[in-house]
This record gives sequence, structure tokens and C-alpha cells, in this order.
Amino acid sequence: MKRLLVLALAAASLLAGADPDATVMVIIREADIHWTENPAVPGLRSALLYGNPPKPGPYILRVRFPPGVMSPPHFHPEQRQIVVLKGTWWVGAGPKWDRDATTPLPAGSFVVHHANQIHYDGAKDEEVIVQISGNGTNATTLVDETGKPK
Repeated sequence: MKRLLVLALAAASLLAGADPDATVMVIIREADIHWTENPAVPGLRSALLYGNPPKPGPYILRVRFPPGVMSPPHFHPEQRQIVVLKGTWWVGAGPKWDRDATTPLPAGSFVVHHANQIHYDGAKDEEVIVQISGNGTNATTLVDETGKPK
């Protein structure tokens, strides 16, 4: 009887460590996140966690900025919600890129980028990871110093 109890407890602990059925929930562990390079901003990498940003519907992505990497001024056609997961994210507004006119947002901060509003952002002295959610269709439009799309 004691042996049966030990086997039952061992089996229960194995089952407890198993992921729930994917029809119930999808789990993505950090080690399984697939990062891709951003061709428009050297060094910047992003990972799609949920959805398909170019198509209508919700999406979630993560963006990783290495130290010293900032995006040029740009805008998106949809509102986006951002949570700073790691580091201090620096944000600025307007078409003229000015690293010194950015605002620091430490990990845990929350930001709403309003649709079609020009901004720029990134990392200064440390790696930054942000998580972005929105409702597509998503696009990024770079602008020149006058605010006109490039």
C-alpha cells in the first residue's frame, strides 16, 4: 500500500508539471520566444507573442532595445499600449529626434501611444524590453524632421 501511495504521488507530481491542454491556454516561456531583427532599426529585435499585427485583431509583441539603440521618429495607425518589462525606456515626441529631450520610464511603467502621433523611443545605458499590445492593422511609418512620411 505504501508503495502504491509513493507511485501515485510521483505520478501526480509529473502531471502537475505538465502544461494545460493548448485548447485551454497557450503558454510561451521566455526561453521559447523567437526574436527577429528589425531591418529599419539595426540592433532592435522583436518577438510576436500573439496575433498577426498587419491583420485586423489584437496582437502582443515584445521589443528588445540594446543599450544605445533608439527608434527614429515614427507613428502607428492604431493606439498601442506598452508595459516596460526591463530597464529604463526613454520616450520622446515629435518629428525631430532629440535623445536629450526624452523622458525616462523605469520597468513597471505603462504608456499609451495614441494613433497617428509621432514619437521615438529606446534605450540609453542598459537593455530595455517592452511589451506592446494593440488592435491591428499595425504599421510603422517613419517620418522626416517636418513630420512627413518617408
